[in-house]
Amino acid sequence: MKRYLTLTRAGVLEALQFRLSMLIMVAGNLLYLIVVYFLWKSIYASAGTEIVNGMTFTDTLIYLVLATALFNFMEMYTVWEIGRNIQTGKIVLDLLKPMDYRRYLFWSFSGSFVTQFFFTFLPTFIVVCAVTKGAIPMGINMLYFAVSVVMAVMINYSVDFIVGTICLYTESIWGVNIMKQVVVLLLSGATVPIAFFPEPLKTVVYYLPFQSIYNAPLTLLLNSGQVLETLGIQLFWCAFMTIISRLFWRVSLRQITVNGG
Repeated sequence: MKRYLTLTRAGVLEALQFRLSMLIMVAGNLLYLIVVYFLWKSIYASAGTEIVNGMTFTDTLIYLVLATALFNFMEMYTVWEIGRNIQTGKIVLDLLKPMDYRRYLFWSFSGSFVTQFFFTFLPTFIVVCAVTKGAIPMGINMLYFAVSVVMAVMINYSVDFIVGTICLYTESIWGVNIMKQVVVLLLSGATVPIAFFPEPLKTVVYYLPFQSIYNAPLTLLLNSGQVLETLGIQLFWCAFMTIISRLFWRVSLRQITVNGG
């Protein structure tokens, strides 16, 4: 673990060198959360009822605010890193390192988890608890939430790694990554809670890995029902996506080309 923790430490130090960008990101998130608050306030006001699709306004607000905080916490920019390394040829040097590339890339970005947790997720969580006056239950659900977030990170990383690997074929990743972000944010419940989806779409989404990234942890946090089923589905997708991403990477390495030599 020593070499992995060394990469984490280097990631933390690197993140702390760009403090202004972190402040700008926090400010941008605050503006987004203000928009979300008034948008859903209007939706519930027009609905004429306190509960819509089984969720109160407070539940919806907590869900969406923490979904945004989780997005910032889990975002590793893996796709951009792989694409840039392939385009510049740096990928060859990374492959020569005495460490599995997939594992090396993950731990290189692990420092961002530490900084984002303390600078974005934790402050957001504290503010939400204070504003909603303890609407988030504080009990065993916090443990379920923590375990679920760990698996969500692994699933999200596997999805990013698969999309990044596509760059070996396209040598350009911008369009593919934008499409990935739209699909993941929508089908994971980060943009609109899955409870608001039409019933047929909701059924389909629950069979996809994306809902395990945001919806599963937040559902366990707000309602600890169906814990074993939710964690079991997450565990399945965590193992499945890890295996698929590794196999796809090994097969795709045969397509690698380095521009300029």
